[in-house]
Amino acid sequence: MGVKIKDLLESTTHTLDLKDLSRKDIAIDAMNVLYQFLSIIRQQNGTPLLDSQKRVTSHLSGIFYRNINLLEENIRPIYVFDGKPPELKHETIVERKQIRETATEKWLDALDRGDLVEAKKYAQASSRFTEKMISDSKMLLSYMGLPYVQAPSEGEAQASYMVRKGECWGVGSQDHDSLLFGADRLIRNLTITGRRKLPRKSTYIEVKPELIYLEEMLKDLEISREQLVDIGILVGTDFNDGVKGIGPKTALKLIKEHDNLESVMKVKDILAEVPIDQIRSIFLDPEVTDTYSITWLPPDQNKILEFLCEEHDFSQDRVKKGLERLEKLPIQKKQATLFDWL
Repeated sequence: MGVKIKDLLESTTHTLDLKDLSRKDIAIDAMNVLYQFLSIIRQQNGTPLLDSQKRVTSHLSGIFYRNINLLEENIRPIYVFDGKPPELKHETIVERKQIRETATEKWLDALDRGDLVEAKKYAQASSRFTEKMISDSKMLLSYMGLPYVQAPSEGEAQASYMVRKGECWGVGSQDHDSLLFGADRLIRNLTITGRRKLPRKSTYIEVKPELIYLEEMLKDLEISREQLVDIGILVGTDFNDGVKGIGPKTALKLIKEHDNLESVMKVKDILAEVPIDQIRSIFLDPEVTDTYSITWLPPDQNKILEFLCEEHDFSQDRVKKGLERLEKLPIQKKQATLFDWL
């Protein structure tokens, strides 16, 4: 879900073309993007792509073909996977599970009624990942020669840390949490660019990447990053429910008037049971690691063909065409590190 602050960012959100991100190394919030693949890459009735053993392969299709699209634009994705979630995220995880279960029931009901539009809508919300799907995702990235990093806790925290260190240019995610984690730049829509059909409509729109600079946004709102975190706590994060009736604009007004949450709480009876300092610490002093290596390698064609075509029933012709595109890319010709592109 992520923190809901989009309404505060309209004036500092910049629309881009993929070519504007050429020669940029992007730390991808892996689970956020993989859920996108799983939600979007589906059949007409909402069923995800499946192999002959009924195993879901939508995420593998997204990893293979959409990363090739990015690489052809000289954009280098580095996937960052979640580790152990903070204890405060438990309720959010339970809530998301319940949402998926409800969506699955509505999806099946819509299929019974023959309502394919409703079926696809609820099917997308029913997406769920297994540990095997995560390990398969990492395996395919490795076969493609693409690096990934295992975070000790929140993937967005680790990705934001890598950006602050200067190892990556920005974080790729649909959520805005990386701004609270201190990422200098957030890129949205990175893996879903192109012509997209609007839900339950026959019209299409062109989806383009969006870029938000943290410092520009803070300057525009006239707040500090610490105050941004307090705004997030007011509207709700993955670690606490927001205050009913307080949206992002009201939260901004309150924090600017009273400076911080403690002062707001003196005049409003809110957040009494919320562990504010713990949530602040998750965003401002997150658990991250320096124990990782980012190395680019040539793709292993044989392993990709075996994994996608023999094990998961992908079209051999299509995969071979993808490999031909991949092999033409200069960054796949030799071992390289991020600093080769600086």
